[in-house]
Amino acid sequence: MSTPSRSGRAMLVAAAAALAACSPTFNWREVPIGDAGVIALLPCKPERATRDLPIGAGSIPVEMAGCKAGGATFAVAHARAQSTEQAENWLRAWHAATRSQLGDVPVVESPAVLARAASSPAPARLDTQGADAAARAAATHVLWFAHHRPDGSASIYQATVSGAPSSTEAVATFFEGFHIP
Repeated sequence: MSTPSRSGRAMLVAAAAALAACSPTFNWREVPIGDAGVIALLPCKPERATRDLPIGAGSIPVEMAGCKAGGATFAVAHARAQSTEQAENWLRAWHAATRSQLGDVPVVESPAVLARAASSPAPARLDTQGADAAARAAATHVLWFAHHRPDGSASIYQATVSGAPSSTEAVATFFEGFHIP
């Protein structure tokens, strides 16, 4: 087998560079989250994990899917509550735990609008604020919402973007990309 000539190698390098330039930083894809039919739009192929989230005196099992793209981490966590009341309590505790992890970082908290999300507990959003480059690089954006299930239980979700995505539209695309049946 012969080795490529210098010009052949240059063409291969140029072709590889062209192909790399064509690969998008954000390769958005639909990803099922949990077993309630909710679909998230993630910018890369997610890794999945399950962990216990401390809530009050106990903990709840949480399924997670997440990945890194364009300088940020995109993740969705999901848990199943037995009732709307339990979902409200869990989301309130989840929100408080997330807020306490941010310490003194300035945040803006606001109601969120998400088509077909449960109105109770209502969708909510949290965004860190910072004027300097370090604060923007460590930015956190969180969306909480719930989905009621026909059996009376509720699926609860926390969607998070950590870091400063290279696209200014990435956070909005991620949060607006949820499809709830």
